[in-house]
Amino acid sequence: MVEQEAEKSRHKATQEILDLKRHRREELTTADLVLLSLLAEQPMHGYQANRELQRREIRDWAAISRPQVYYSTEKLARLGLLRKVQGGVASGGPEKQSFVATKKGTAALADALEREDWCTQRDRPHFLTWLALTWQARSGVFAQQVRRREEFLKQELARERATLRSVLQEVGHPYHEAVWMLKLMVAQFSTELRWLAELRKQSRRRARALHPTLEAP
Repeated sequence: MVEQEAEKSRHKATQEILDLKRHRREELTTADLVLLSLLAEQPMHGYQANRELQRREIRDWAAISRPQVYYSTEKLARLGLLRKVQGGVASGGPEKQSFVATKKGTAALADALEREDWCTQRDRPHFLTWLALTWQARSGVFAQQVRRREEFLKQELARERATLRSVLQEVGHPYHEAVWMLKLMVAQFSTELRWLAELRKQSRRRARALHPTLEAP
């Protein structure tokens, strides 16, 4: 009797672990949500979705690769969040078969957008990690890398401004999420360029901390 109860407990624990792993696999990733939002606008097949993601430069702010589009399409369709559109190639995969978001899919997207973690995370800029480590850099590298960063930001700023003009022409008004996003990127790049100019001036006086606080070994 005791052995049976113990076996039941082990089985229950194993099942709970499997259920948890399955649940995690089915959680909607950022790539899933981006694709779901795109297919809530209109039906598309995989090639169209990838082309539209590229046209809108969505990969600048959300990591979603070409293979992920097809993986997410299959996953979302299996979960009932997408449905095939009549007229698609019945024997084709995500590349040829068109899909559109279902009511369940748009509801899942709306639910995901209510998560707190969208608003309570900080980015970890690669350049700031580099900056924190540069006390070990060779002579001249600091100034060289700062110049590289400035050139990169100037190119990106010009690209974002051009994209902003194009988006404003397409949507016809400034009260659109794409316009707000692009304005934020323009403001961030402009702010960092001003900061880098000040950094170059101050770098000549760079020095180690005078009163470092270290934990005792």
